[in-house]
Amino acid sequence: MEHKRKLTKRMIAASFALSLAVCSFGCSKSGSSDSEELVPPVPAEASDPNTVTFDDGNFVFAEVITDDKVCAEGKLSVEEVKGNKMLKFTDDLSVPMEGKVQKIEINAAALLGLDNISKVRSIEFDVYADALAENYVNRDGESVQVPGTISCGGGTVTAKLDVNGQNKWYDFAKFEGGEYNFDFSGPVHGEFKFLLADSGEHWDDTMYDANFLIMRWGSENDSNFYIDNIVFYDENNKSIPLRSDPQPITTSAPASEVITTEHISTEKASAEKMTIAPVSVEIPTVSIDLDGLNESISEAKVKASEAQQQLNEALTEASRLIDEANSKKSN
Repeated sequence: MEHKRKLTKRMIAASFALSLAVCSFGCSKSGSSDSEELVPPVPAEASDPNTVTFDDGNFVFAEVITDDKVCAEGKLSVEEVKGNKMLKFTDDLSVPMEGKVQKIEINAAALLGLDNISKVRSIEFDVYADALAENYVNRDGESVQVPGTISCGGGTVTAKLDVNGQNKWYDFAKFEGGEYNFDFSGPVHGEFKFLLADSGEHWDDTMYDANFLIMRWGSENDSNFYIDNIVFYDENNKSIPLRSDPQPITTSAPASEVITTEHISTEKASAEKMTIAPVSVEIPTVSIDLDGLNESISEAKVKASEAQQQLNEALTEASRLIDEANSKKSN
C-alpha cells in the first residue's frame, strides 16, 4: 500500500513537471515570456569598403517607381536610424495596404560606371520596415504596432534581347523576414543573383541606364520601407569598387566616349594644374631712311607741278584753236 502511495506521488510530480515544460515551450513559441526581456533589433554595420551606405546623404541614383495602380506613392530621403544612415521610402499611405507594392529603383550604372557594370553577377543589401499604426493582429488576438512580415523581391532589364528585339527582363529570387515585437525591424538581408549570366542575361557596358528594382509587398501594417548596405559582386564574389561621385549617365555613347560629372571634374582639375610655357616672338627690325623719303616726296611734288603746268598750257592752246575755228566759220 505504501509502495502504491509513493508511486502515485511520483506520477503527480512527473505530471506537474511535464506541465511546466509544456507551458514553458508554449510561452517561448508565442514570441514573449514573462521571464525573458526582449532586446530591440539594431541596424547592420557595413563590413565591405565598396558598400553604398548612404552616409554622405546622396541618393540621386535612387527613384520611387509608380508605374501601376498598386504601386505605393511617397518620397525618398536619407534618415538616421539608431546612429545608422539609410535610404527611407516614406509611404504617403494613399494606396490601400492590401495588394500594395513599394518599389525602389537603384541605378547601378551611376554607382559603378560603364566599365564595371558588365562585371556584376550578384547584389547584396539590407532592408528594414517600421510600423506606423496598431493594425497588426498577433496570435493572441492583440492589435500591436509592429511591421509583421517583410516580403521582398526584384528584377532588372538585361543586355540579352528577346524574340521582339527588346532587352529581356530577369526576375531575382524572393526573400523574406519580419518583426513581431517592435515597431522597427532588424535587417532583412537580400541577395540578387544573375543565375543565367552565362546565357547573356546580365548587364553590359552599353547599358548606361542599367538599374534594378527592390520591391516589398504583402504589408501587414501601415509601414515605411528602408534600404542600406548595397554591395555589388563579380563572378569571383569580389566586391566591385564604386564611383567617387555616383551620378546618372545620360547618354548611350560607348563607355570610352561617355562624359560624366566625374570626368568633367577631373579634366577641370588637370587644366588648373597645367603650366603654360612662355611664348617668345621675334619682331624683325625695320629701318627707314627718312631723309631719302623726304627727298623722294619733294621730287614727286615738283613733277606733279610740272605736269599741272603742262596740262594748263594744253587747255589754253585747245581753247585758242576752238575760238579760231569758230571765227573762220562765221566769216
